[in-house]
Amino acid sequence: MYDYDLLVVGSANADLVIGVERRPGAGETVLGSDLAVHPGGKGANQAVAAARLGARTALLARVGDDAHGRLLLDSQRSAGVDTVGVLVGGAPTGVALITVDPSGDNSIVVSPGANGHLTPADVRAAGSLFQAARVVSAQLEIPLETVTAVAASLGPDSRFVLNPSPPQPLPAVVLAACDPLIVNEHEAKVILGDSATGDEPEDWARLLLAKGPRSVVVTLGSEGALVASPAGLVRVPSVEVEAVDTTGAGDAFTAALAYRLGTGASLADAAAYAARVGAAAVTKEGAQVSFPTAEEVEAL
Repeated sequence: MYDYDLLVVGSANADLVIGVERRPGAGETVLGSDLAVHPGGKGANQAVAAARLGARTALLARVGDDAHGRLLLDSQRSAGVDTVGVLVGGAPTGVALITVDPSGDNSIVVSPGANGHLTPADVRAAGSLFQAARVVSAQLEIPLETVTAVAASLGPDSRFVLNPSPPQPLPAVVLAACDPLIVNEHEAKVILGDSATGDEPEDWARLLLAKGPRSVVVTLGSEGALVASPAGLVRVPSVEVEAVDTTGAGDAFTAALAYRLGTGASLADAAAYAARVGAAAVTKEGAQVSFPTAEEVEAL
């Protein structure tokens, strides 16, 4: 019996968000809206998204001993996330500077802060969390060596889900643990590097599978997603909605997919559910505050 449906290992940031009519070019200054501060970070986002869907969720992360860190801890706890694995101190809390244009598209610059101090030793010290988790999810806003330690710390029957964002080449031991590896077009091409060929998601998925993951999911925004495994490739449609803010939508997708896999859903069914969750998330501003409940997903 597992204590957690999902253990998320990753970043926790304060999102500093400004709306703009258009994003500035090099050397250019534009005026924006009033500054809004939201709890964010890919790890913290995924934990809240899963918990709001009803998953028993824990977070392993590091925040600073500051106001932003307290904001993040309060957000996790209010969503029902177990914060026993959240470490405090070592550096200021990470910060993401986000601009959002009228179409809902965003540009993000991240200062890692305490996220860069989440170490392999922290992962090894949290061994009991890994043994208690049905699915473990990670991203790349923490050091790659820490993600590598996560891949080596999985319980015997635990499933590992990785969204390699921001993207970088991955060691074979991490790729081999992924089931699935979740990428968008940009992330796929960075990981494939010189081997990137073809213009279709099916091409990228096949090449990524050849690198060692047990399965791959390519997210395609408004076009849904592509699921790839040794059994074949399946397109998963999205849901048409009016996008307000895409911040955190990928995190909501990953969290929903990881949670559903833990309930025994097939990868294609989990991705279809995750696409609905991601669609619901873009209909509201912000990251964590936009994540839907299970009831809201069903209504969509």
